[in-house]
Amino acid sequence: MILELADIRILPGKQAEFDAAILRGLTTVVSQSKGFRGYKVNKGIESPERYVLQIFWDTLENHTVDFRGGPLFVQWRAIVGPYFAQPPAVEHFELLGKSD
Repeated sequence: MILELADIRILPGKQAEFDAAILRGLTTVVSQSKGFRGYKVNKGIESPERYVLQIFWDTLENHTVDFRGGPLFVQWRAIVGPYFAQPPAVEHFELLGKSD
């Protein structure tokens, strides 16, 4: 399983709108993508315009090719993109270990 980690900065004063938009986009668009396994999204306390989005994929290509290269990405960005203060920083990770 692959973890996509996106560090998102939004425009000031748009938190309530973005909260609704990101959850709608995740549940109605991203969740339809091939290899999607789930998500977690956290919002900043000290930095209220900062969000950390984690999306779990079967493979790296499920995100980079299937999702990013397909029509669902366009729908996703139409929902969340207007709130971005800058492009999100996105990286991918493999699990090394975990506790239950």
